Amino acid sequence: MVQRLAAVLLLLLSAQGVRAQLDPTKRELIQLGYNTALQGHAPLSAYAFYYGNLPNFYKSNLTLRIAIAPVYLDSEVGLVSLLGEYTDLGLGISGGGFADSYAEIRQGKFLREESFTGHGGGLSASVYHLFNPGHLIPLNGLARVEFHQAFYARDKETAANFELPPDESAFNFRTGFRFGGREPLIFPEVAMELSAWYEGMFRLEPSAYGYSGDREINQASHLLWARALLAYTFPKTKQSFNVSLTGGASLHADRFSAYRLGGILPMAAEFPLTLPGYYYQEISAEKFVLFGGQYSIPLGLRRQWALNFLAATAGVEYLPGLEQPGRWHSGVGAGIIYRSPKDAWQLLVGYAYGIDAIRDNGRGAHSIGFLLQFDLDRGHRNLFDPAEQPLRSRGLERIYRFFE
Repeated sequence: MVQRLAAVLLLLLSAQGVRAQLDPTKRELIQLGYNTALQGHAPLSAYAFYYGNLPNFYKSNLTLRIAIAPVYLDSEVGLVSLLGEYTDLGLGISGGGFADSYAEIRQGKFLREESFTGHGGGLSASVYHLFNPGHLIPLNGLARVEFHQAFYARDKETAANFELPPDESAFNFRTGFRFGGREPLIFPEVAMELSAWYEGMFRLEPSAYGYSGDREINQASHLLWARALLAYTFPKTKQSFNVSLTGGASLHADRFSAYRLGGILPMAAEFPLTLPGYYYQEISAEKFVLFGGQYSIPLGLRRQWALNFLAATAGVEYLPGLEQPGRWHSGVGAGIIYRSPKDAWQLLVGYAYGIDAIRDNGRGAHSIGFLLQFDLDRGHRNLFDPAEQPLRSRGLERIYRFFE
């Protein structure tokens, strides 16, 4: 097994396939995901977006990365080797409707009267550097600065006496290291990652909002987190697993910068903090540790169908004002996967149970959902984590509300 894993990692992680963190492989994917609670009323948990990575765009040293959601765009043009043989520059622009919306969830209740819509966008500049050219597993570094502008508006359910935060401008800075990585796929066949990150959020006009200013947006928030991840598919049986351990701490976190755990959508963010059976972003934490795993067992000779099982558990230190009894949260789930011939598209339909989620009838919450992926290019050969966060676009929320 060790020799087989090393051989696959050699294929997927070779330095010829990875120059810094600009993805050199052409990719065109359509991702859809939906997760709904069977108890209570939860914020919408859904995404639909096209993801494209186009090397040699216009010129041979340019790479275009783009994610297009219904009313949101996230894009970056990468200039390969602009700052040195193994140092690339990325220039990004993002923005659209509902990108900065906020849903208040306290002790398992979605409080619409304290939730609101946010639109926004920003500009970014990133430097990517490959530290160990020629090695089996790449060690990449990232430094990014971003200017972000958010505009807030009331929902029809927002309480009349609830004061919205003023429109906010901020500079954000992220830096970190990634050893290995994973592809932007629902079920990568093999992946390995060790990474550590820092992000600082610096608001130009910090303020208070809410009921008589009972909550604040801090001038500066600092986040530190790390992740270890391993995914592997056994060559003969095609059974597969992935496990991950993620932990984070913060300084001066607020509602807009705290770690938010919950839901099961794997492409919701670059570092999704999933908890099966919970509402999307149900738990707000200053510190956390999250361990999760998934195992898939193919069925039949053609192995197009598979059973899928997942579980996760997290210990948290809550953000002040959003505490609840107990600091551990766990969830489990199961579903069935269908893969089309040649894996052009994949579908997962599943059920999840949040063991410790608080609901009106006590502990325990049920949810169902699906994931759908179309691979338009079938070109995935190296491990890479996209930097975009498609769920920052909340456009689907307005679409689905017509059916509520």
